Amino acid sequence: MNESPFSQRQSVEQVEEGGELAPKFDEHGLIPVVTTDFATGEVLMHAFMNANALSRTITLGEAVYWSRSRQCLWHKGATSGLVQRIREIRIDDDQDCVWLRVDVQGGASCHVGYRSCFYRAVPFGDQAGRPLAFTETAKVFDPGDVYGDAPNPTRL
Repeated sequence: MNESPFSQRQSVEQVEEGGELAPKFDEHGLIPVVTTDFATGEVLMHAFMNANALSRTITLGEAVYWSRSRQCLWHKGATSGLVQRIREIRIDDDQDCVWLRVDVQGGASCHVGYRSCFYRAVPFGDQAGRPLAFTETAKVFDPGDVYGDAPNPTRL
């Protein structure tokens, strides 16, 4: 008996052209997730989900990820209040990547305090080798005020 809320992957036609959600998780049981702002399309973050996180996201209507560093479910905003309310969930053609379109409560998605986790541009071409360029100049919140002095396991 299939205990998963997802369909078993049976054929290319079913996965690519069918109406069943049959996500392909990697060898670690994870699927990558790209999260964007619903209104602007801005990329806010990249994370991973396991089957439980994807199922809870669908049921709850708020983003729930799998924290690889903490090895646990991570309901985005449970600590900070910066909840990501789902407006749309999409799956790619071969169902091995999820796209969340969200409204961000509190205006930020990055634990560093910026709106987006993609707050630096990488110089390339004839600019290669130059320092990263900050694309956001002001933080939305102070991480110390939100998270306190607790060690952050996502940092090296």
